[in-house]
Amino acid sequence: MTLKLPRSLLATSLGLTLALGAFAPAAFAEPHKQVLADSEQYKGEALKLLERLVNIDSGSGYEPGLTQVRDIAIDELKKLGATIELVPNTPDKSSHVIATLKGTGKAKILLMAHMDTVFKEGSAAERPFHIKDGRAYGPGVMDDKGGIVAGIYALKVLKNLDFKDYAQITFLLDASEETGSDIATDLIKKTAKAHDVTLNLEPGRPADGLVVWRKGSATAVVEVKGKAAHAGVAPELGRNAAMEAAHQILQLGKLGDEAKKTTINFTVLKAGDRTNVIPDQATAKADVRAAVPEEFDRIEKDLARVSQDKLIADTQVTTTLQRGLPPMPQTAESDRLMAMAQGIYGEIGRKLTEEGSGGAADASLSAGVGTPTLDGFGIVGGNIHTPEEYAEVESVAPRIYLLSRMIMEFAKAH
Repeated sequence: MTLKLPRSLLATSLGLTLALGAFAPAAFAEPHKQVLADSEQYKGEALKLLERLVNIDSGSGYEPGLTQVRDIAIDELKKLGATIELVPNTPDKSSHVIATLKGTGKAKILLMAHMDTVFKEGSAAERPFHIKDGRAYGPGVMDDKGGIVAGIYALKVLKNLDFKDYAQITFLLDASEETGSDIATDLIKKTAKAHDVTLNLEPGRPADGLVVWRKGSATAVVEVKGKAAHAGVAPELGRNAAMEAAHQILQLGKLGDEAKKTTINFTVLKAGDRTNVIPDQATAKADVRAAVPEEFDRIEKDLARVSQDKLIADTQVTTTLQRGLPPMPQTAESDRLMAMAQGIYGEIGRKLTEEGSGGAADASLSAGVGTPTLDGFGIVGGNIHTPEEYAEVESVAPRIYLLSRMIMEFAKAH
């Protein structure tokens, strides 16, 4: 038996469901037939493009590979009618890409992905693209070659529909997301500020999720100056910078705050280079992550205050906090975008998980200038930044559908 609800009641029920953040039941939402058919039809093509991109080494700063990936992406985007602008990066000779499509509507929508990976030259030859047990493997397959592919094929779906109910869609491809650069930071901030929304194509989370908040990143640097001496003949005449650095690591490493999701992890330690010399210098660096900007202010002050408690007299200890990407906080706007995405995924009988991430990303820069931002629209995968990184083959079509429909629904709402 089929229950038919009056249109007004149906709309109210759907609105309430979305407001509560639950995905729309299948009874309330039919899939967009052409978008679904095209998304499924493009799956094979999308995997072939993913294979081409993965089999090119494009580690951060590796200009030959980044140029190859860039040129392949540009060719695909030009076929869709995009105008292309290249923005040179420094200090390497790679280029960021800004591809622009003009429409007839009002919404300005920014898509972002990145071309660089964390994998060194030679990784593609060692571990070329391959599919095993429903998972695609290879360097950068999910982070973020899968994001590039999802973006290109969502735009292909829209072109097939002749969908132009937007003022502008911009696809920004960053050449240095994994390492960051001043040029990329400025470019993303400036571009995001000129748009109504940013959909970032970082990988979909393993449980098929989108990312509604991200921690910001910073590096804590502790520098110790001591006094050199012979380690065997007269160690007491020295002031051991390595020992002082070890003491500082132990006490400063406790400055995190679990309740506020703030972490500080010392990861780099450098001191002397001879075993028979008391080292006169040492440097320690820590990875710092925080979900709110105020925590970086606190950490900076606490580093300076706590470090005055020294183990070795007459050593000098200085601390600095080098700020990286800002946090991407969960907001009312990101909740509304998440509800919209949840409703769309419900059209094909799927449900998104709502997740946060300790990893910083370009989405944080967009959110930082006040542009509503939602992240994780790439292909679903796992084991990020490891040789076992993978992408779920069966997520390709659903993720193309999700991104295509997200653009359509956001444009319609403006």
